[in-house]
Amino acid sequence: MRFSIFHGLGAPGDLGNYNQHMKDAREYAVAAEKYGFWSTWYTEHHFGHEGQELTPNPIMMGVDIAARTSKIRIGQAASIVTFWHPLRLAEDLALLDQLSDGRLEVGVGRGLYGREALNLNPAADPRDQEKNRALFAETMEILDKAWYNDFFSHKGEFYEFPAPGVKWNHPLSPATPEYTEDGVITKMAVTPRPLQPKLPLWQVIDTPRSIIGAAQNGVQGIFWLPPVSALKGRFDLYREHAAQAQGREVPLGEGIALVRDVYVADTMEQAREEFEEAVMNTYRWITHWRGLSNLMEEGEELTDAHTLDFDMLMDRNMLVGTPEYVTEKIQELQREVGLEHMMLWTTHPGLKHQKAMRSLELFSEKVKPHFD
Repeated sequence: MRFSIFHGLGAPGDLGNYNQHMKDAREYAVAAEKYGFWSTWYTEHHFGHEGQELTPNPIMMGVDIAARTSKIRIGQAASIVTFWHPLRLAEDLALLDQLSDGRLEVGVGRGLYGREALNLNPAADPRDQEKNRALFAETMEILDKAWYNDFFSHKGEFYEFPAPGVKWNHPLSPATPEYTEDGVITKMAVTPRPLQPKLPLWQVIDTPRSIIGAAQNGVQGIFWLPPVSALKGRFDLYREHAAQAQGREVPLGEGIALVRDVYVADTMEQAREEFEEAVMNTYRWITHWRGLSNLMEEGEELTDAHTLDFDMLMDRNMLVGTPEYVTEKIQELQREVGLEHMMLWTTHPGLKHQKAMRSLELFSEKVKPHFD
């Protein structure tokens, strides 16, 4: 079984110590590599003056971590591709793959917050989901063309490459038929190309439409919120359509990573006392936009009686407690949904770095060996 780190940096009311938070993130990643974690993943959020979500560029984070490590793989959960110019995104991700000696895991998403989208790329406005999905699909198509072709062209709803009518005449760059016609550029090349022959792709998914699309296109899925009973249908749906696309029996859980809020302490009481405020910071932030529907058990209807609190989350999706308790919860996920890859989210906004490091140590020494 693979274990990875989902690192959501946050520090409510403490933006003045941003530099220290970056140093803490580096120390955490280096420790995760020492403990044998498979990968570490960074988020993308913008304009977060509240301090809830501090990482505007997971690719730059990945470059920094790559320079300080040698084995751990580096992903984004996710790069919000609808916010990026597709050629810059293709270049930057390929460069990270080169700089990390081929350790890149490409994680992509469509975006959730209007204040981000409307100030970075109005075409990505999440209020228009069909347009947002079309932009996402076209950007992914351009990335594929840019990474795996010597020369390429593209003309779609949102982008046209190369720009029409651009002439080229340079003695050190002959205008060959590969990319020009009558002295006009008709195709282009992205430099560098990735080091890996094929970059692994992941997408943060939850709705049936996104799950089916990812499975059909060979994109691995990342889930977070739902409890075990509600995960079963999602995992089954992914397996069904992955099997159809690949023409083989796909084991339940293959191609899927599950983010879980994880905190390990010597006692159940200590774990709650140290972790509750930080994890609730995240859930109060996220559920304001998403609501509580993703926290419902299979077949359970959301009502006004449902109240977001720590006890509700403990009953549904969190792994917070002693090493023995956390071990049992992971074993349950293996039995019920065939879990093969878990991403641990411990670094919730406001949790002291020393406590996050201690939880990582306890997990590595007392939980992880049961699955190695």
